[in-house]
Amino acid sequence: MTVVRGLREALVLFVIALVVVAASAGIWVAVAGGDFRYRFGVALVVVGTLLGVTSDLTLSRIGMLDARTIFGLAPERESGGGGRVLTGIGVFLFVGLPLVIVGIMLIA
Repeated sequence: MTVVRGLREALVLFVIALVVVAASAGIWVAVAGGDFRYRFGVALVVVGTLLGVTSDLTLSRIGMLDARTIFGLAPERESGGGGRVLTGIGVFLFVGLPLVIVGIMLIA
């Protein structure tokens, strides 16, 4: 059951990313002109890369390490994720990587 929930979450994130990227590429074409397909592909690669790098909370926790150390607290641990099923690896594999692959196919 967890696998199905994770895949459903990945599909929802993928579709949301596609809609947001399509809107931003449409605005980019309206403002600067050019080919929608190429700009859509570039935007997909950028968003897929950002999702792959920032898909879990590791980067946001790095900034708090010094403050937690000063107060003698241990580093934060991964909690339930607020209802999320996918981990950072899952978001990278099932959302970020497919976005990058589709973007590269549109650019080429």
